[in-house]
Amino acid sequence: MSEDAAAYRVLARKYRPASFAGLIGQDPLVQTLSNAIAMDRLAHAWLLTGVRGVGKTSTARIIARALNCVGEDGSGGPTPEPCGACDHCVSIAEDRHVDVIEMDAASRTGIDDVRELIESVRYRPVSARYKVYIIDEVHMLSKQAFNALLKTLEEPPPHVKFVFATTEVRRLPVTVLSRCQRFDLRRVDMEVLIEHFSAIAANEGAEVEPAALALIARAADGSVRDGLSVLDQAMAHEGTDITEEAVRGMLGFADRTRLFDLFDMLMKGAIKDALDCFSELHDAGAEPQALLQDLLELCHWLTRLKHVPAAADDPAVPEAERTRGRAMAEALPVPSLTQTWQMLLKGLEEANRAARPALAAEMTLVRIAYAADLPSPADALRAIGVDGSRGRAKDAPEPSAPTTAPRSAATAGAAADPAPAPAPAPDPARASAPQPRLDSLAAIAALAEERREPILSAWLRTEVRAVRIGAGAVEINCGRSPDGRMLDLLRDRLQEWTGERWMIALTDDGGEPTLEEQERVVQEAADKAAMDHPLVQQVLDAFPGARVRKVHRTTTPSPLGGGNDGDSPS
Repeated sequence: MSEDAAAYRVLARKYRPASFAGLIGQDPLVQTLSNAIAMDRLAHAWLLTGVRGVGKTSTARIIARALNCVGEDGSGGPTPEPCGACDHCVSIAEDRHVDVIEMDAASRTGIDDVRELIESVRYRPVSARYKVYIIDEVHMLSKQAFNALLKTLEEPPPHVKFVFATTEVRRLPVTVLSRCQRFDLRRVDMEVLIEHFSAIAANEGAEVEPAALALIARAADGSVRDGLSVLDQAMAHEGTDITEEAVRGMLGFADRTRLFDLFDMLMKGAIKDALDCFSELHDAGAEPQALLQDLLELCHWLTRLKHVPAAADDPAVPEAERTRGRAMAEALPVPSLTQTWQMLLKGLEEANRAARPALAAEMTLVRIAYAADLPSPADALRAIGVDGSRGRAKDAPEPSAPTTAPRSAATAGAAADPAPAPAPAPDPARASAPQPRLDSLAAIAALAEERREPILSAWLRTEVRAVRIGAGAVEINCGRSPDGRMLDLLRDRLQEWTGERWMIALTDDGGEPTLEEQERVVQEAADKAAMDHPLVQQVLDAFPGARVRKVHRTTTPSPLGGGNDGDSPS
């Protein structure tokens, strides 16, 4: 036996699909291409996209074999089921066919490489029916190379077919995308991977525990090639008897039972127990980043289980995890789960950057466990007696209201009679707050400013023209493009401040000038009065050429009060 024949081939190469029937998890692609070949509706260019290891290059080679197969008797035509025995099928499978040119765009990115390809396109095939150009990682071509390829790609000779493969389709120019038939190869489902790996292990004479196959499929993340590489590694590590524990230790995965224990400790705030559990898992071979990733997946699964209980019925989920997961999902509130998710995400990023990932992972666990003992923001506000709507203590005195808003009768009565009320009011926060009298746009804007709503106050002063303002109703003119968000905010805040529902009506009928325009008119009038003051005139007469640049006054003019008649320039 020759050295080449005796050389070992890794599983990913040994079990590379040679026909459409061997492609797993890509049924739409297989059906479309098979029908196109059978009906002789062949495109001149195909684009295959998808994550690594799902079969893009294998599909490209299968297409080349299907187009050039001549059958065992040498008289066949293009077929969706290549024979695998003719010279073309054998030479393409062995990567030595002269008319099937594979080009790695990751290493040949320049325009000179594409020019060489374009020059060879015009020559007819040496022996095959079609000249097939397979360009892998086509997104790596330079802009100039893409531009040089466009014309040939749009109108290639009838004997030429292009097959492009890429993992990053977004990096391809739209001019290339529009010239190709695009096929998106999907990630292979976990159940399909488990079945596929089980069959390969049986062919190799290995016995793999179902739980170990599930771990391998999980590590594959939808990639057949990645999963076969892990299975190959497991067989080299353990021989023909592969257990779940061996695969878990090889991949650095944490034990699922202990992972549930760790998550439960974190949610209960048991920091010491959580750190001890983490140390135990880390000593057993679990990588810190993999452990945080496992906790992220568990957090996501529990959150999904809380909203979609049927997710626990997935046959890939063991019975123990299904039972315990349901119990944890029912007990944990959504805010705690979402907060844990955010902290784990940040912790995983820190662990990836840290010189010692284990320390960063431990600090992440400490933060999560510590946060589990903290009350939610709503509970904290209720515990200290704070009105959560505006962040003001319920028992604190109300800030001074505008002069146009006297205290309500309820507040006045409480001040006159120190005896406690016989029964609490339905809404203590509302009963203790003076009810402002909002009978003008200026009063509403002043209250918005006082209640720390500067954006709303500025909008009321600059954009709104009052038409009619009465009890529970505001009719305003906001121009031709009213801001719906500000209208909703105004309605919500008026209801919050007064405890009553308000109706906001828009109209195109005139209305008063805006508060800003009113203030400007008052200011200009006051400035003119100041300039006409005899003392100012005497100063200007004494200093020819002098001019007044700015007027300062002791009282700012207001459209409400009109200023103080006794104001004078200072």
